[in-house]
Amino acid sequence: MIRDASSARRDGIALRRLVSMASVPLAGTPSPVEDLPRLREALRGGPQLLVKRDDAIPFGFGGNKVRKLEMVLQRAKIARADALVTTGGIQSNHARATAAFAAKLGMRCVIVANGTPPERLSGNALLNHLLGAEVEYVATPADRTAGMEAVAARLKEEGHTPYVIPLGASTPVGAAGIARAVGEMLQQGVNPDVIIHASASGGTQAGLVVGCALNGLRTKVIGVSADESAAIIEPRVREIIVGLGELVNASDDQLGVREPILVDDRHVGDGYGISTEASREAQLLMARTEALFVDHTYTAKALAALIEYVRDGRFMDRDTVLFWHTGGQPAIFA
Repeated sequence: MIRDASSARRDGIALRRLVSMASVPLAGTPSPVEDLPRLREALRGGPQLLVKRDDAIPFGFGGNKVRKLEMVLQRAKIARADALVTTGGIQSNHARATAAFAAKLGMRCVIVANGTPPERLSGNALLNHLLGAEVEYVATPADRTAGMEAVAARLKEEGHTPYVIPLGASTPVGAAGIARAVGEMLQQGVNPDVIIHASASGGTQAGLVVGCALNGLRTKVIGVSADESAAIIEPRVREIIVGLGELVNASDDQLGVREPILVDDRHVGDGYGISTEASREAQLLMARTEALFVDHTYTAKALAALIEYVRDGRFMDRDTVLFWHTGGQPAIFA
């Protein structure tokens, strides 16, 4: 895409609007960027491999969800909310991060989780308990939205001011936190040819696409699904991109909305929260070459895709490929 001077000026205005958006600054960013020479060696060469370590964000056990919630919680504060209501699976990283924000800000937190109460609390479920979050269970993912609405209505009756946060905080406001992280990456001297990350609710991928577009990068963003088909995730990402564009007054052309949204759904396996042979291999390989940990059911599926791409010669040796580590280590102990 050729950008003339007027396009660059428009992008600069939108970028300044993005950067100036208010937030609750608890993440403790920037997260580090590290080289992965031993992983590259184990894969017998190929492109330079880097990792953006949002797993190392210090607040609330880290992860990319903290970036989203910094933005979303600012809206909750403006609404004078005293309770947060959100949803996810029993081992949801987003739910755990929401519980951490609630505890830090002195707010009540109710999580609507799909599944049955575990016999023993572990991983993120244990952290939710330690953080004081209340958990209510619904049978299936399809029941989660209605469950949140019911909780919010009950809290209002009790005199609270609840703020409902959708799955993954994957809203245009939440995605803005990820888009801003692209600027953070550039300030660290990194301009990759490709970014690979785990994708599900779509907010992270939308944020990365917008961040790259507004910063004038030609970086290819590949989301690797850990749950649903590309046919479901792609329009979800595009919708969030359009909404984020409205927030910063950027046009569809500026955001590359008409460009393909790249989602690889070949590593889903048997579904969300279920590991694959490739994800287990990726988890072991990263740990044994770089002493970095990815959970075997989500982030490791994206890493498995990266490993497959390198082995298949999909990249040139001169390329720089960045793995955006979205966190999730508590699930290792579930």
